[in-house]
Order: sequence, then C-alpha cells, then structure tokens
Amino acid sequence: MMNLEEFAGAIRESREIVVFTGAGISTESGIPDFRSPGGIWSRYRPVSFQEFISSEESRVEAWKRRLETYAVDQNAKPNIGHYFVQSLNEKGKLIGLITQNVDGLHSQSGLPEDKIVELHGSNRTIRCLECSKSYDPVIIMERLTGNFSSPRCDDCGGILKSATISFGQAMPERAMRQAQEWTEQARIFIVMGSSLQVQPAASFPVIARHNGAVLAIINREPTMLDEYASFAHHGAIGEFCRRFNSMIADG
Repeated sequence: MMNLEEFAGAIRESREIVVFTGAGISTESGIPDFRSPGGIWSRYRPVSFQEFISSEESRVEAWKRRLETYAVDQNAKPNIGHYFVQSLNEKGKLIGLITQNVDGLHSQSGLPEDKIVELHGSNRTIRCLECSKSYDPVIIMERLTGNFSSPRCDDCGGILKSATISFGQAMPERAMRQAQEWTEQARIFIVMGSSLQVQPAASFPVIARHNGAVLAIINREPTMLDEYASFAHHGAIGEFCRRFNSMIADG
C-alpha cells in the first residue's frame, strides 16, 4: 500500500483522476448523515417511490422529512473537501466527480456541471412526475405550512417530488452511463466520505481497481474495500485536505 508521500506523487503526475464522494464530505458542512445514529432515518422511515406515488399519507410524510432538513441544506456551504475536488479540476487533473450526495455543494464550490454526476439526483429542484415541469424548492417549501396536503403541479395537477432518487426508483441511466465511462478512464480513483455500502454506486471503485487504477479511500471509518485500496486514510476529510494540498501544490 502507498504511503502519503507516494500518493501525493501519483496525484502530481496524473491528469486522469476521478473522485467519488458520499455523505461524509457533506457532514463537514453541517449536513447530517441520514444513516448515522440519531439521523433522520431513525425518526422517519424511508418512503419508497411506490408508496410516494400511491399514497397521500406517504407523500405528506416525505415532505415533512424534507421540511426538517430544508433549513440546514439551504444554509450549508462547501468545505475544504469540496474545494479540493474543484482545485483538481482547475489544475486539469479531473476527469469527473461522481457523487452520491444530493446537496449541490460541489456545484457551489465552482465545479462545472459537466464535470459532475449526481447518482442520487438533486434536492435543488422539485419536479412534476407527470409533465416534468421544474420548480425552485423555495416556492414549494413556502406552501408547506400547517396541516398541509402534498404539493401538486400548477400546470397539470401532477404529483411533485424532489428530483432525488427514492428507494425503489430506477437509477438515472444517463448518470450511471457517464459514471461508468469516467471510471473506466481513471488512472486514479479517489473515494471521499463514503462507506461504500450502497449499491450500485459502490461498484465503481471496484471497477476502477480492476482496470488498474490507483484506488484511494479517505473516510472517517474503515470500509470494506480498504484492503483492496492502494492508499487508505481514516480521519476527517478537511484535516486530510489541508495537509495534502501543500504536498501537491506544485502538481
């Protein structure tokens, strides 16, 4: 396994890097991890896509959960981890960023949209499931007061839903295809803040390693792929990036 200096050297030399991020990068911006103890899924059960479509009660439950996290999501700002990825792109090293997160913080950091694949969609948009009309979340969330009903489309009356991927909903084909292409091109594949437990997203690091890429995993806790990795670091992403930035400054 590489040491830190060897990994920094590989980053300096490479212009074919793919970064894969999970909830752990966003928790350092104050966005809670739904799966962690005390997280929102310990208070609200996940609402499947099929339930959301078929049940008004389930839709209201899902919107109440969205309301609980809305203020935190709105106020969150990119952190040094997001800016680290953006700096790789500025240096011409980044093929693309694959993220499991729906918070849009990579975009806010200045990373171009064409360098981002959001595997689980985005909470920055609300969309009609019937006519596909898009809404700014601010407009819809302001309506959800008191004993509210689930919001409907102003144009066609269709069901509105955050543009995120729910349990039981098909993964976005275009995003999955782009992520696969980038993974196959990677010479270095960096995982940041993911436990690598959610499939099919967690298969991408395996594909990269099988193709001969350097696989780096930076996460607070050990993952199932650590022994398979070329480099692994356990700890806060921000602390790692502060130290690592100076090591690759000339790259």
